[in-house]
Amino acid sequence: MKRIALLGSTGSIGTSTLDVVEQHPESFSVVALAAGTNVEVLAEQVKKFRPQLVSVGTEEAAFALRGLLGSEAKPEIAVGAEGLEQVARHPEANFVMTAVVGSVGVAPTLAAIEEGKTIGLANKETLVSAGPVVMKAAKEKGVQIIPVDSEHSAIFQCLQGERREDVSKVIITASGGSFRHLTRDELANVTLEQALAHPNWNMGAKITIDSATMMNKGLEVIEAHWLFDLPYKQIDTILHYESIIHSMVEFKDSAVMAQLGTPDMRVPIQYALSYPTRMPLQTEPLNLVKLGTLHFAVMDFERYPLLQLAYECGKAGGTYTAVLNAANEVAVDLFLKGSIGFLAIEQIVRKICDAHKGIANPTLEEIFAADQWARSQARAFVNNG
Repeated sequence: MKRIALLGSTGSIGTSTLDVVEQHPESFSVVALAAGTNVEVLAEQVKKFRPQLVSVGTEEAAFALRGLLGSEAKPEIAVGAEGLEQVARHPEANFVMTAVVGSVGVAPTLAAIEEGKTIGLANKETLVSAGPVVMKAAKEKGVQIIPVDSEHSAIFQCLQGERREDVSKVIITASGGSFRHLTRDELANVTLEQALAHPNWNMGAKITIDSATMMNKGLEVIEAHWLFDLPYKQIDTILHYESIIHSMVEFKDSAVMAQLGTPDMRVPIQYALSYPTRMPLQTEPLNLVKLGTLHFAVMDFERYPLLQLAYECGKAGGTYTAVLNAANEVAVDLFLKGSIGFLAIEQIVRKICDAHKGIANPTLEEIFAADQWARSQARAFVNNG
């Protein structure tokens, strides 16, 4: 029985994870949940799955959750960053699904590793911000990190039974996001509503915007570097509009393995939970005959400068990727709030990364300091006009 502590239970990955759990109650149970402030959804999850521990973002959310639960369910309720770590460390959990968004996932993931939990990693920013620290801790503790992002899950599946030294390169596919058919000039006046209309996937707002800027793919490139211990020259990206091929691995004999499936995040989520076995899943099967044609295009770094910047920061290493991620989190948040235009996201992130003086082999404290510096610089850049 996999006993799951779920970080980010009310987001798209979190709710999909709970759907998988509900389909297989004989194999999975939920012992702890962590969410932000969406207490209405969280209250329903608590009533259905009966976790022992719940964490919320604020004291106000904790008060509201207690009111919504009434006498029906009485889990322990924790709050804030400490609450996230409590959920990650829950003594009865043997699997921690990290589905929060942003670098907030670093500390609880490290806490779960310290406790020897298997990690289902759906929070790419954890490795983008603190890859060397997290992977070192996992290796020292003998903890397995199973990727949940569809692209990394695809690579992980393609590598089963293969020798890493036989890998020539991995190829990460990208849909192109909401604006894949627009020119640079046409991007200047796009709206938030247009940016949130992803053509293939149902994701949270932040990830959807990152898909439109292609930063999401840049973060995935950096994450792949750490997950699969590959140099950046062996990590390629390609546009694939239908999101049917989730990623590919090319071997040194020129054979290519690809993992295909309909765009349903429950597939990689369930694979992470059930690994190394597979289980039935109620989802639409892939029908290639009905689909007919798959389309591909070369990745244009001039069209998607944030992807180019992600490669640059990844190769520079040290604190550069933490700064890249932090500046992007602030810029996307400002766009979602209507404070800046779409193209200003790129401008802010590039400006902050160019101004950063990196630390080559940072401690966790230095990574967090670089993260906070980038956030304050990004806000100041906007406030100063």
